[in-house]
Amino acid sequence: MHLRPRVTMTALLVLALVGACGDPAADRVSLKGETTAVPSLSGPSPSMPSGPIAPPSLTAALPSPRPMATSLAAPMATAAPLPATGSPRLFVTARTPLAYFPDRSKTAIMTPVRPAVHDATTGAFVATIPLPQGVRSSWHVVAAAPDNRTFVLAGWTGEDDEPFRFFRVRLADDGQPGDPIPVPKLEIEDAVAIDAAALSADATRLAYATALIGGGAKISILDLATGRRRDWSARAQSMVGGLAWAPDGRRLAWVGGMKIIGILDLARPESDLMAATSFVKQKEGLPLLDSVAYTPDGSALIYSAAHTIERVPVDGRQEPRVLARLTLPSDASLSLHFSLDGTGRYLMYVHQWRAFRVDLNDGSTTSVPITVKEHPGEGDPPRAAW
Repeated sequence: MHLRPRVTMTALLVLALVGACGDPAADRVSLKGETTAVPSLSGPSPSMPSGPIAPPSLTAALPSPRPMATSLAAPMATAAPLPATGSPRLFVTARTPLAYFPDRSKTAIMTPVRPAVHDATTGAFVATIPLPQGVRSSWHVVAAAPDNRTFVLAGWTGEDDEPFRFFRVRLADDGQPGDPIPVPKLEIEDAVAIDAAALSADATRLAYATALIGGGAKISILDLATGRRRDWSARAQSMVGGLAWAPDGRRLAWVGGMKIIGILDLARPESDLMAATSFVKQKEGLPLLDSVAYTPDGSALIYSAAHTIERVPVDGRQEPRVLARLTLPSDASLSLHFSLDGTGRYLMYVHQWRAFRVDLNDGSTTSVPITVKEHPGEGDPPRAAW
């Protein structure tokens, strides 16, 4: 199975650390002449249980989740959603810094890259998105509001204690980005990397998922104006790979371990992710689940099962309906990461350096090349959102 971009960069940092055992100078990442130590990783990473999902009453047998971050008293997003503006005209791409190991060195030289704005019809480069102070490169996490103008991105700082930061960008109608607005100081502690992110429909809250050092996963809700947040965690989950806000801002759909889809009730007081979640769908083995999105009316979920796009009511009481069966090259990942536009009609995914647009009304697909200004075609393919 081919590694997805969000796994590839994390694995690269882990391999750099493992390969450096016995060499004190080798567990480092160099950025334009600077040297930054890679955080130490330890402990096993449990995988998803292979049997049926335990109901909340049985989750007490699992290890206790980490303490809840309680600075955000009301994690719901209750303001009016930003309105969709019709068929998407722009999309934003983000990718990880480029890693290069010269002459078999165990020290990776990291070349920063910046996110970019593209024309949704042609894929042409429109503008480079500036990075806020202290953020040296983009990361491969980008989330969009329904208006096709408001985006939140993750940036890589190169620091040991706080390697990732979030910032918000608003695009003009011609695609030109305004000044980036960083989220107030944010601690993403005990995390290997950011795995997924979703922006609420009113663009006031960001949900993001992290894999925890020592095993387990955590979902956090972040207030973009204050930096306050609230956490839910589960040691039974190895990874949360997809997130989606309900239009009313009171629920959050998530994909766990590429096997289950659950809906987190944000009003529940528990810090235990499993206890606060109702489960909509469970898959055993293939096909692998990845992305998930709410329909604009909030009545159903759209998700990817391998290369098939399906729709299921949020109560899970009806069988899923196939919306599109996608044909990808043999070298494509077995799972599919997508972005759904604000109208709920158009879905976009990326393979290599092409963006594919799927019309969910008829299942038709068109593709365009992704053109970037900085280091075109180098490194892992970008992530994209609209």
